[in-house]
Amino acid sequence: MGAAAVTESRALLAAALRRRRAVREVTQVRLAAVLGSSQSRVAKMEKADPTVSLELLVRGLVALGATRAEVGRIVEAKLRR
Repeated sequence: MGAAAVTESRALLAAALRRRRAVREVTQVRLAAVLGSSQSRVAKMEKADPTVSLELLVRGLVALGATRAEVGRIVEAKLRR
C-alpha cells in the first residue's frame, strides 16, 4: 500500500470512527479508557492524524462494535474509487 493509499485509508477509518462513536453516544473519554489511551489521542484518531496507526483506528472501530468485515468494507471503499 503506497503512502497515498495509507493516508486515504486513515481518513476513511477516522471518519467511520467519528460516526460510529457519535451514533453509539460514546464519549472520547470513554473510548480512550476502553483503548487504554487518552482523550487527546482519540481526538487525533478522529482527525486522521498521521501519528495515529491504522492498527489503533481499527482497534477503536472494533471496540465500538465494528466487525472485521465492516472494517474491510471501509478500506475497500477506497479501492473502488
